[in-house]
Amino acid sequence: MYERKRRRPVSEINVVPYIDVMLVLLIIFMVTAPLVTQGVKVDLPKAQAESLDEDSKPPIIASVNAAGEYFINVGDNQEAPMSATDLAVIVAAQIQKDPNTPVVVKGDGAVPYNYVVQLMVLLQRAGVPSVGLMTETPEQ
Repeated sequence: MYERKRRRPVSEINVVPYIDVMLVLLIIFMVTAPLVTQGVKVDLPKAQAESLDEDSKPPIIASVNAAGEYFINVGDNQEAPMSATDLAVIVAAQIQKDPNTPVVVKGDGAVPYNYVVQLMVLLQRAGVPSVGLMTETPEQ
């Protein structure tokens, strides 16, 4: 009669489905990576926060109130709100005159976080190398 040939079992793994999964994951990570890396570059202190020395130059204080209006402590009319472009021009001129002038952001306690971030981005575009955040010491 007919003699059957025995087949040997194949001991190889089919890797094509794994490659497909890896390519899909690669595409997902490539699409989401730019979304994760957005942010404002801030130079964080290396030690505990301390107040500015009295001997140091007076800082440029860019303020934002709860209504989102901008103020700066440079110029004649420091109490009048100004537009974002005016603030950027004044800060850029001060930084160009003296690049070592410290810049500090002062935000109202009730201001939305978005306004503070927009002010920091505005200062960054004006050429400020690092920005500090102004706070009050809590009363004990």
